[in-house]
Amino acid sequence: MEKKPQVLAKEAEVAELQQLFNENQAVILTDYRGISVAEDVALRAKMRAAGIEYRVAKNTLLKIANNNDGSSLFDDYLKGPTAVAFTNQPVEAAKIISEFIKTTKKTSIKAGLLDGKLINAADVEALAKLPSREVLLGQLAGMLAQPMSSFAGSCTALLRQFATVVDKVREQKEAVA
Repeated sequence: MEKKPQVLAKEAEVAELQQLFNENQAVILTDYRGISVAEDVALRAKMRAAGIEYRVAKNTLLKIANNNDGSSLFDDYLKGPTAVAFTNQPVEAAKIISEFIKTTKKTSIKAGLLDGKLINAADVEALAKLPSREVLLGQLAGMLAQPMSSFAGSCTALLRQFATVVDKVREQKEAVA
């Protein structure tokens, strides 16, 4: 018996969602109720520019795709209209979604999945407050450079003190002679 086109389309969608679950480090579920078309287009553009896959998906298909690997972590959150962001940049995705929520006040974060672990909306908000990767790398470089610069400063101070002592000894010898 041949499958109906609708069934084939749903199976393809489930396979694609399952692949996205497997390929990405983080998944963030949002409730997109009340968003205008213009706001949705703007959000999708920001997500696309950041390399984040953002789409609206049926809860049943998300549940099937997520449950195929034996996980049912999202089942309690798959109620009502759901949009999902798949990303390997969880902080960036959380920042974009959080900023969007603050400006529109029309949507909310349902939950997230980070490295296979369920995180709640508060955890996603905490992710959004983390500094960017570049800032963190800069802070790390500063922390690594600080001991070296302290050492260089100490060496310079020792050389300066040594030069001062040698100059005083020279002055004493000139005064005696």
